[in-house]
Amino acid sequence: MGKLILLRHGQSQWNLENKFTGWTDVPLSEQGRKDAGASGRALKGMVFDAAFTSNLARAQDTLAIVLAAMEHPEIPITRNEALNERHYGDLQGLNKAETVEKFGEEQVKLWRRSYSVQPPKGESLADCYNRVIPYFTEHILPLVQAGKTVIVAAHGNSLKPILKYLDGLDDDTTAVLEVGLCLPYIYTFDGEKMVKKDVMSVPEIVATGTANISGA
Repeated sequence: MGKLILLRHGQSQWNLENKFTGWTDVPLSEQGRKDAGASGRALKGMVFDAAFTSNLARAQDTLAIVLAAMEHPEIPITRNEALNERHYGDLQGLNKAETVEKFGEEQVKLWRRSYSVQPPKGESLADCYNRVIPYFTEHILPLVQAGKTVIVAAHGNSLKPILKYLDGLDDDTTAVLEVGLCLPYIYTFDGEKMVKKDVMSVPEIVATGTANISGA
């Protein structure tokens, strides 16, 4: 049996400050680091064959903290831009509440909650799907289907496409999907067939977050 563990990074400093983050490389907050450790302790005993993460520090650091908390032996770690968060374009660095005041609630809701609408000079969730899924199906899924156990530490809006792909979600459901910070999503495969999905409960986690308000 192969296993795929999907993990959104811990709270970042800009999550804490309610800013659109996107590809801006901001660090984890102190709470984000604590929650990553809690997730690692919950996963202790699981053995990964490989790990994948984005080019952004908050995902890479989450993965490092998780593996350290697990006391996990060294494994191959692949970092790739394809797993980066959604690029929020001109919104990056802006406070979300102030953005609503500037552009209006309906416009900001359209940028954040729709599947195919792009923020100014940024990506839609559809754009994310089109860059994440080819990478996932070429480099990650084959390992899992071959019986390997793989962890992917990434971002709310780069994990949504994978959840959409695996769970057969429609566009509207994907757009409002909530992905908790540091919450492990565990998929079990028997060859090419996905046979089980679990979302692990980690009671220690404080900053749960939601992907549909993230810009994470």
